[in-house]
Amino acid sequence: MPANDENSSFADLIGPWVDPDFESSLILRCKAAWNKPLGQLTSRELATFLQQRIATKHVLPIAKARVESQVDDGTEIFDGELKEAVEHAVQAAKTASDSN
Repeated sequence: MPANDENSSFADLIGPWVDPDFESSLILRCKAAWNKPLGQLTSRELATFLQQRIATKHVLPIAKARVESQVDDGTEIFDGELKEAVEHAVQAAKTASDSN
């Protein structure tokens, strides 16, 4: 299945959610988004997964497209949150590939 399939969820691509031994608002946000099709994730959800380096290869193409098309769904904690998360994820990927 293509990594950027917007109709697939994390559950489809990675597997079912596994509850950790504790809860936090971050875990609850990720859990709530786990079964959503990637194309339906909010900008805040996309930013959260990128910031936490969760399934970056699946989320980054969708997040980049959203930033490039300047879609604003009003869910970001601050203006430009998703753009910043994309920039950090791209830089992290570049740094990782440079060290290999």
